[in-house]
Amino acid sequence: MYIKKILWAIALIGLLVAAYFAYFVYSAMFSPNTAFNNEEAYIFINTNAQYSDVREQLQPLLKDVSSFDALAKQKKYTTNIKAGRYAIKKGMNNNDIINSIRSKNLPINIAFNNQQSLEGVAGRIGSQIEVDSLTLINAMKDPEFLKENNFSTATALGMYLPNSYEFFWNTSAEQFRDRMLKEYNRFWTADRLAKANTLNLTQNDVMTLASIVYEESKQADEQPRVAGVYVNRLRIKMPLQADPTLKFAAYQLPEYQNTVIKRVLNKHKEIESPYNTYKYAGLPPGLVTMPDISAIEAVLNYEKHSYLYFAADAKRIGYHKFAKTLSQHNANAREYQRYLSKQGIYK
Repeated sequence: MYIKKILWAIALIGLLVAAYFAYFVYSAMFSPNTAFNNEEAYIFINTNAQYSDVREQLQPLLKDVSSFDALAKQKKYTTNIKAGRYAIKKGMNNNDIINSIRSKNLPINIAFNNQQSLEGVAGRIGSQIEVDSLTLINAMKDPEFLKENNFSTATALGMYLPNSYEFFWNTSAEQFRDRMLKEYNRFWTADRLAKANTLNLTQNDVMTLASIVYEESKQADEQPRVAGVYVNRLRIKMPLQADPTLKFAAYQLPEYQNTVIKRVLNKHKEIESPYNTYKYAGLPPGLVTMPDISAIEAVLNYEKHSYLYFAADAKRIGYHKFAKTLSQHNANAREYQRYLSKQGIYK
């Protein structure tokens, strides 16, 4: 009788232990364990992060970090961290959270437009994904990459087409650069290549000319006409005399750093630079800015006309007056110069 009582007691204790263990396992795995009120929260896990780094981000988001630790260890997550951007939804349990941050890396939309340089692109992208801007710029300017893909440091900006793209947050600098090359090559369809060939322009030439067109006019409906002027000048070997290239040349000089040239003067036309298209005929060595897609299409589908000149229109700001003769152009230019003077703009 005494032995039976002992056996019953042991059995009861075993059941209690088993029940407690079952409860612990259930709580650790299946009980909701979020401590935030929003519908979801995000964590960003760096490349080479340790479990302690992940835990630090999770701690303010969880009710019970200890139960999460126990399950994470049991599921071997603590030694198998995955970099990326992950969502934790309100009411998730530990098991769901671990499954999410282990295998559901979420992409993000990144965007850049009209940057003035590769450094500008790198800075813009570096603020949106894990990799820093210095690492990005080194990858973007890698000499072997540029040579292999027919770019130079002057033309490489043209490879980055302004748009919105989907990337994983932990994308590396090389992965970003290579993806942009794929997007660039995808843009250059057989039809676009044929149009560039008809113009006797390379892809880099088109991008360079588009950058000038874009700086001249932000009006998509006017850009084909502006492009047509430059195509006409190139065909008769007339200097482009493009003010955006002159400004670009000036901004490379110390005296023009951190300034904005609002009025092109004769002294600017004397700047010694291959970008001075008043001095040197043909296209400059590279882009002066990142053109919009509309400006690229404007070059490839330029308006066929007889204009050789254009000047800003004082009565339609943002647009231009076009002329076939130098005398008419000079009259248009004087009208705009008077407008600038009335506005108190002298440099």
